[in-house]
Amino acid sequence: MSTMAYALTDSATMLRRNLRRMIRYPSMTVLLVGMPVVLLLLFVYVFGGALGAGIGGPAGGRAEYVNYVTPAIILMTITSVIQGTSISVTMDMTEGIIDRFRTMAIARVSVLTGHVLGSLLQAMLAIAAVLGFAVLIGFRPTAGPGDWLALTGVLAMMSFAFVWLAVALGLASKTVESSSNVGMPLMLLPFVGSGFVPTDSMPTALRWFAEYQPFTPLIETIRGLLLGTPIGASGWLAVGWCAVITLGGYLWSRRLFNRESTR
Repeated sequence: MSTMAYALTDSATMLRRNLRRMIRYPSMTVLLVGMPVVLLLLFVYVFGGALGAGIGGPAGGRAEYVNYVTPAIILMTITSVIQGTSISVTMDMTEGIIDRFRTMAIARVSVLTGHVLGSLLQAMLAIAAVLGFAVLIGFRPTAGPGDWLALTGVLAMMSFAFVWLAVALGLASKTVESSSNVGMPLMLLPFVGSGFVPTDSMPTALRWFAEYQPFTPLIETIRGLLLGTPIGASGWLAVGWCAVITLGGYLWSRRLFNRESTR
């Protein structure tokens, strides 16, 4: 069997390990899905009337706002999932299982690959659950079959990028407690972007930051594909940001994991 075949087989084994961990501890998955759902309910039913009027004019309300805010909640679902990924990686690095893996004849890359693929599946399932809940409370996408296919690819690309970043953050954390907090800034950035209100309603300095931070083109791309609004340059910016985050997260993860392996 070739080296590549061994790596693929070992990666599949590690993927099964991580999926079984998710099944064994469902409370983490429920929490990761529940947090975006709570935020969706909060913004639609508490703030939706006022914010919807600001977005849709005098006739606007919750119906307009749920369409506007759902793309941001979908992206926040991805950032919520990476918190669980960071915790899972840090647990492996601090509880001794990695030392056990190093004594076994397995491909080193398979350990991280298992985390990445498992978290990617978890993220896509969580997105589907949150999107289904949004539809139940009034979200009405106008995407066609081609738009849905493109949206699936875009969400997978975004999830893949942030999962690699989460793996790096988990490797960089010294304790499980610290790893549970390192991803919090990523959950806050959508608030300072076009996720909850248009950027043109913000003060000049804050508007500049909101328009040029990475989450705004990601949200606008999701919104455009779901609702048929113009995407413009946001699509290319989203692809570019995802490529940068993926490459940075992968290189950082590999450096940290190799450093730990040589201690």
